[in-house]
Amino acid sequence: MRALISVSDKTGIVEFAKELEALGIQILSTGGTYKKLMDEGVAAMEVSEVTGFPECLDGRVKTLHPAIHAGLLAMRGKEEHMKQLKDLQIEPIDFVIVNLYPFKATILKEDVTREEAVENIDIGGPTMLRSAAKNYQDVAVVTDPADYNKVLNELKQEGKVSLDTKFYLMQKVFMHTSNYDTMIADYLKKERKDTSLPETLTLTYEKVQDMRYGENPHQRAAFYREIGKKKGSIVDARQLNGKELSFNNINDTNGALELLKEFSEPTVVACKHGNPCGVGSAATIDEAWDKAYLADKVSIFGGIVVVNRKVTAYMAEEMSKIFLEVIVAPDFEEAALAILKGKKNVRVLQLADIEVPQDENAYDLKKVNGGLIVQTIDSKLLNQEDIKVVTDRKPTEKELEDMLFAMKVVKFVKSNGIALAKDKQSVGIGPGQVNRIWAAKQSIEHSKELIGQEASCGAVLASDAFFPFDDCVEAAHEGGITAIIQPGGSVRDEDSIKKCNEYGIAMVFTGMRHFKH
Repeated sequence: MRALISVSDKTGIVEFAKELEALGIQILSTGGTYKKLMDEGVAAMEVSEVTGFPECLDGRVKTLHPAIHAGLLAMRGKEEHMKQLKDLQIEPIDFVIVNLYPFKATILKEDVTREEAVENIDIGGPTMLRSAAKNYQDVAVVTDPADYNKVLNELKQEGKVSLDTKFYLMQKVFMHTSNYDTMIADYLKKERKDTSLPETLTLTYEKVQDMRYGENPHQRAAFYREIGKKKGSIVDARQLNGKELSFNNINDTNGALELLKEFSEPTVVACKHGNPCGVGSAATIDEAWDKAYLADKVSIFGGIVVVNRKVTAYMAEEMSKIFLEVIVAPDFEEAALAILKGKKNVRVLQLADIEVPQDENAYDLKKVNGGLIVQTIDSKLLNQEDIKVVTDRKPTEKELEDMLFAMKVVKFVKSNGIALAKDKQSVGIGPGQVNRIWAAKQSIEHSKELIGQEASCGAVLASDAFFPFDDCVEAAHEGGITAIIQPGGSVRDEDSIKKCNEYGIAMVFTGMRHFKH
C-alpha cells in the first residue's frame, strides 16, 4: 500500500508517517513535507520519482499528473481500470494525507497584499483531495490531524480502514474544500469592493463551541464565527469569569452590543430577551450605570449589561447586588473584577474594541422554511439633512439631544417599538406590539410604574416607524411627552401634525424607518 502525504499543517505528521511506515506502507511526499519527513528519518519517496517529471513553476505543479490521479481514481473492483493501470505502469495510491495552503492565515495577516493571498490559493491539494474522496471506497483520505489516530487504530486492529470511516473522511474532505473555496470567493468579492448581494450565496463559518442547548432545552445548538477580522464582536471577547455562554446569552449580548455601538459618550445598556430595558448616557460611566439601572430595576434582573468604558469598583459593587447573566466591557478595574468574580455564575467578558461598528455591508440573515432572506445590516440612524420639523413649535436643544438618544434606543427595540427618553436616560420602552398605540401606551405605563408617576413628563418619544393614526400623539400628550421623533410617511401624517400643534408638542420627521422583527 502507498500513502501520499503533503500537508501545510504539520501537526503530528511525522509520528503518523512513522506509524504508517512501520505498517509497511510506502510514503510518497512533496516539497516541505518531504524534506521534514526525510529530516526526521522517514524513508519517503519524492512524488517526482513517481511522475518522472520534476516540480516546476516554483512548485505550482507537483502532483497534477496522471501517475498520481490515475492511482487515486482507479476503482480497484473494476477489472478494466486495474488493467489500464498495469498497462500504463501506474501503481494505486491507497491513502491521501493532505491539508491545504494556509489561505486563511494569509488573509488574516496585517497588510496582506492581493498577490500574497492569490499565491496561497492551493490548486493541486484540492484536486488530490477530490480525486481521492470520489474514490472513497478504495482510498482513505485524511485532511484533519485529529483523525490520524482513528485511521491508525483501524489499520492496526483490522488491517484496513473501514468503509464507514472512509465515507466519514470523504464527507470531511468536501466540507474542507467547500470552506476553502468559499473563503477565497469571499476574499475576492471584498477585494473588488463589490457591495451587491451575490447571485449565489455561499457562506462559511468555523465552530467555536457546541452548546448545551438552543433557545429552548429541546433544541440542539452550536456557536460559529465568521472567518476574518471581526473587532468589536462577541466572538472576540475574552471570558474572565462565569459559566459557558448559552445560545440566548450570545443572542441577547450581540443585540445589546449593537445598540451600545451607537454611542460614543459613556453609556450603559441593559438588555433582556433581545430588547433594551435600560439605557443611560452621562459624563461618567458610574452615572450612566445609575441611569440604566434606575430606568428599569425589574427587567434588568437576569439581564445583559454592556458598557463602553472601564467598569469601576462602584459599578461592580452595585451590579453584584442583582442577578445578571452577562457583563461586557472593554476593561475592568482590578477591584471591580475581584468583586464580580465573587459571583461565580455571572459571565464577565472583556471586549477591547467594543466601540468598533460592523461593516455597513455585513449581512443580516434570517432562516425561513425552505430558504433564507438576506439583507445588509441597519447601519444608519437618520440622515441629518432629512430631519424636518413639521410642527409649529420647534424642539429645544435639550429635546433634540434626547430625541437622538431615544431614536438610537428604539432602533434596537422589536417592532412595533416606542422608546421614551429624558436627560439621556430611557424612561419607558414598549417593544414588540402588534399595533403602535399599544407600544406607546405600554412605554408610558411602564415609565410611571417603574420610575415614577412623573417620569414621562417632559420626556421625548421615539417611534421606529410612522404613526398610522393620531392616537399615539393623544397618548403622548396624556403622558406628558413634550416632543416626538418618528420617520413620517403615513397618509395620515397631517392628522398627527395637527394633534401635536393642538397640544404644543414638537415633532420631527427623519424619513428613515427602523423595523426590527
